[in-house]
Amino acid sequence: MAQGDVAQATGGSFAPLREPVFRRIWTASLLSNFGQLILGVGAAWEMTRMSASPSMVALVQTAMMLPLMLVTLPAGAFADMFDRRRIAMAGLAFSMLSAVTLTLLAWTGHTGPWMLLAFCSLIGAGVALYSPAWQASISEQVGPRLLPAAVALGTISYNVARSFGPALGGIIVLAAGAHAAFAINAICYLPLFLAFFAWQRRHVPARLPPEQFHRAMVSGMRYALHAGAIRTVLLRAFLFGLAGASASALAPLVAKDLLGGDASVYGLLLGASGVGAVLGALLVGPCRDRFGTQRTTAVLALVSGIALALVGASRHVPLTCLALLVAGGANILTIALFNVSVQLSAPRWVTARALSLFSSALTGGIAIGALLWGLVAQRWSVDVALYGSGLALAILPLLGWLLPLPETSEADVEPFIIAGEPEVGMALTRRSGPVIIEIDYDVDPDQARDFYAAMVEVQRTRMRNGGFNWSIARDIADPALWTERYQCPTWGDYLHMRDRFTQADKLAQQVARAFDRKAGEVRVRRRLERPFGSVRWRADTPDPRQDTIGYLGP
Repeated sequence: MAQGDVAQATGGSFAPLREPVFRRIWTASLLSNFGQLILGVGAAWEMTRMSASPSMVALVQTAMMLPLMLVTLPAGAFADMFDRRRIAMAGLAFSMLSAVTLTLLAWTGHTGPWMLLAFCSLIGAGVALYSPAWQASISEQVGPRLLPAAVALGTISYNVARSFGPALGGIIVLAAGAHAAFAINAICYLPLFLAFFAWQRRHVPARLPPEQFHRAMVSGMRYALHAGAIRTVLLRAFLFGLAGASASALAPLVAKDLLGGDASVYGLLLGASGVGAVLGALLVGPCRDRFGTQRTTAVLALVSGIALALVGASRHVPLTCLALLVAGGANILTIALFNVSVQLSAPRWVTARALSLFSSALTGGIAIGALLWGLVAQRWSVDVALYGSGLALAILPLLGWLLPLPETSEADVEPFIIAGEPEVGMALTRRSGPVIIEIDYDVDPDQARDFYAAMVEVQRTRMRNGGFNWSIARDIADPALWTERYQCPTWGDYLHMRDRFTQADKLAQQVARAFDRKAGEVRVRRRLERPFGSVRWRADTPDPRQDTIGYLGP
């Protein structure tokens, strides 16, 4: 069902708010986003007071965004491995503690430029820990049919705050100083923390023990690397953030240098951008349904580029506000479309890690772009940096011809339970390995080329689900006999791999298996590899850290 049809069938774009848990968390997140944006205004304007360097002002944006690039992947792994509710609460508690500390330091006059940047990074790190857990838990708070609308509402939450938060932040800074903005930011995390605390999350026991942390991170990155749809979205999101980072990073300098204004003008500019973002987020469903993700994002990049060039040329507050309103709408609509693409392309077992990689790609591009355009503004001027940023955005649609965005379906990533159990005649532990898997196929030699093409798609499913060193070999003496071979580091990794199959994986294997003339006799060999020196010749010493197991799931 198309997204527009879903919205109509379920009561429109705001239907997820009928779910009590989602409504409470969404409302509290709105207040939290207000606090985060007030912090951004206070920190950026405080930096203009402490340093006259444009690059230092732009670094405030980098300091708040860089942790989202560095911390979200480990945060996504934690969210997939453990209770997402508790991970979200831990991130919020860390941000709240860091914000309280920054408030006390600012109140006593002990902050400097680098101290301010450090605490902006710490607060951002807490938000980065919270964000993947929150986004991945949306599917637990609403039904599958409401998921696209709920994702769009999550985007709207931030941008409703961005519509008024910056202007409010500017008023607070003018009236009470930056330390008051820092204090309000700390207080605004509390309702969201309490909303998660009150959520009675239904615990679904895992079929298998959780992966080790480092393996969870590796499996998340390997899935993204070998899943073409997600890999394309990540690259496009990074380049979009890199090209368009000037809008938010240089906004204080636009207000101060190009328009000759104060903190209230800065807040007004960000508010205009936020209003545009809210309007853009409301168009996610209609645009995606009517024009498709690829065509919509291409047009939006051109619109955003023209708007940024207009910001650089304008010396009038109303015209600049109008240009930022258009740019804000185009930017958030693009980001929301990217987000929905990731959500619909990733199976549930890796959703938080896929979203964390998306967040890392986007915010990493914004962080690097903020530094880049800040240096351009310092070397030449603010308007030249905005022209360059607008030109970069206008070029991005050319990339769409080489890397088109996927039009995905949630049905493809629905889990598929493998029937049957592997035969085990040894005493294995989860750490036993490496494990070698070999599968034989009997294929008519006249169909060899078509079979090989089908197996290339099977290779992608093996690699993204956790297999290593995949190969396909043809018997020299019997050209009809083919053997697929791949490796898993441990027996536990193999069991996790079997638990990750989706409907799309099943379809790929069915296509390949259709060439097998003995399809009713699946011939699988599972072997425990014993490297030289690993065999205990005198005693069979059990693994002291793991229970002996033979089989942990289908």
